[in-house]
Amino acid sequence: MTLSTTIKSIQDIMRKDAGVDGDAQRVGQLGWLLFYKIFSDLELQTELLQSDYTSPVPDRLRWETWADETSAGAGNIPTGDELLELVDNDLFPSFTEIDLSVLDGLARDRAVLLRAVFEGAFNYMKNGTLLRQVINTVNHNIDFNEADTRHLFGDIYEQILRDLQGAGNAGEFYTPRAVTQFAVDMVDPQAGETILDPACGTGGFLTCAYEHVKAGIDTPEDLAELKRNIRGVEKKALPHVLCTTNMMIHGIEVPSNIRHDNTLARPLRDYGKNDQIDVVVTNPPFGGMEEDGIENNFPAEFRTRETADLFLVLVMELLKDGGRAAIVLPDGTLFGEGMKTRLKQRLVEECDLHTIVRLPNGVFNPYTGIKTNVLFFTKGQPTKEIWYYEHPYPEGYKSYSKTKPMRIEEFEPEKAWWDNREETEHAWRVPIEDIVAGGYNLDLKNPNTPEEGHEDPDELLAQYNEAAAAVEEIQQALRDSLAQSLGNG
Repeated sequence: MTLSTTIKSIQDIMRKDAGVDGDAQRVGQLGWLLFYKIFSDLELQTELLQSDYTSPVPDRLRWETWADETSAGAGNIPTGDELLELVDNDLFPSFTEIDLSVLDGLARDRAVLLRAVFEGAFNYMKNGTLLRQVINTVNHNIDFNEADTRHLFGDIYEQILRDLQGAGNAGEFYTPRAVTQFAVDMVDPQAGETILDPACGTGGFLTCAYEHVKAGIDTPEDLAELKRNIRGVEKKALPHVLCTTNMMIHGIEVPSNIRHDNTLARPLRDYGKNDQIDVVVTNPPFGGMEEDGIENNFPAEFRTRETADLFLVLVMELLKDGGRAAIVLPDGTLFGEGMKTRLKQRLVEECDLHTIVRLPNGVFNPYTGIKTNVLFFTKGQPTKEIWYYEHPYPEGYKSYSKTKPMRIEEFEPEKAWWDNREETEHAWRVPIEDIVAGGYNLDLKNPNTPEEGHEDPDELLAQYNEAAAAVEEIQQALRDSLAQSLGNG
């Protein structure tokens, strides 16, 4: 059974359970189960490699004790009401109340991770027999200590994301892979640099950044530093679990730098130089409003409840001088006035906003039709000019869909153009003086779009007369037919 088929089989079992209502809850249920299975596989691996390691998980709650019916000496594996009792009244309370004071080192780090994940998770299933079937399916088909399975985790991840699309709120934490890969490639994070996604969702930007830097690393010390330098924050529990799991599969065994929190909840004035970052890559939520009071964490001139705008302010604050960012923003930020004008003025005065890639409609289908852009900037010097690149649809496309998603290969022209810039039918340059004169409106249309050819006026008139004559002929035929029908009547 393939991993994709396994996930579908698990979800089919969940659909029979009265406690699981809809795709979002199915994915949430699957999320914590997959996390704990992967966590447990890594625990076993660590115990084999480190003889002095002691797991923070008590024996009765270890996966192989209560979940794996094939493990040696497992004894009577619980099912039905007994299984529900264990999960609801022992497993979840124990993991959310782990005593960290008696732990240290790797065991403490893993306990912190375990607590953070289970504090935001929930066991939706109410039928212990069906829950046992789900657990058995996971056991029989998923072993994350097998290299092939770990390599194929992308299958699981993509399947989960497809389910998130159906859950209705996926647009808050899912960015197409092609966009994340292109953004990371152009920002080009390097070994030794700190990398942050302050609204990391399921971890697409962070996994791309990790793999990008890892490809150039030669020593275990540099790899260990990279794992420490990958940082993310996610407000919502479900994507946080998925992101944490994603990091573990990619080789960050203890992703303690992926925090379950709201980055915007900390007052901007509390950030200091020790909080500053070399690289930020992110697609913050847009189109929504933050909870009451969050805007008060920001200077008065930038207060708003529009999430995307607050994140832009935050990113500028968090970057070091010379730090680089790629951030996905909606068109509304580009042309908005009032606070948005002040925000854009600060952006071009404190950062070099060197590139705006304008994405076509449909990139975020089916969640939203809002047009988006990727803004690339470097902090520490003002903008002198902005280059725009209007990303076209592939030949034969009129939009994107689930069966025709955006592909990374589409960005090859942008990559080839990036270091050898010149104006083309898709690219154009705007001096900062024009931006200032236009009231900091960044929503500028492509002046190089080929104009559609116009036919000769006499030819157009002849075509019109021909069409009008044809319409008259049809109308006359209808009148004759109607007259004949009435006469026969």
